[in-house]
Amino acid sequence: MPGPPCLYASNTVASNDPTDTGGLFIGRRPGTAPLRYRGTPVVAGKVRQGADRTFAIFLLAIELALCISVWGPQPLLWLWFGSYVNYWTGSVSAGIASAFAGMMVTLFITLSLAKRVDHAWKLVRRASGIKQEKGMTERIFIIAFLIVTSIFCFWFFVIAGPGPQLAPTH
Repeated sequence: MPGPPCLYASNTVASNDPTDTGGLFIGRRPGTAPLRYRGTPVVAGKVRQGADRTFAIFLLAIELALCISVWGPQPLLWLWFGSYVNYWTGSVSAGIASAFAGMMVTLFITLSLAKRVDHAWKLVRRASGIKQEKGMTERIFIIAFLIVTSIFCFWFFVIAGPGPQLAPTH
């Protein structure tokens, strides 16, 4: 006597395996279907691939500049603007609120732009013949933080000096 029929042998029963569905849905998550190309992608010549690699480096430089601006120039600009709001209104709270609101708005805009540049970078890398699956936004954000932090520490400890508590004047 044969055993009970296997439920997974039939195509009529949905797979509830979390590795198939990401643990959230019955069926495939939207946007996760395998890529199906219409045909073999056209491979560009060596000159075009070299130009694409150069353009990818340019896009990474733009992304790095955007991320560095989040850690340095943008907050300084908004603190300067907040000081003027404080002067115009006579309210420290209004100056702080305007500086904070401005920083948050420009932060979101800058990170949105950086993410779009990162997507373009991935496409250009793929066009240059490199199998690029992940972006660089997170890594570049951390690298930008390390660059700005090291510059600040150099300025604080070497140029400006820590002050009389750590470096006596006598």
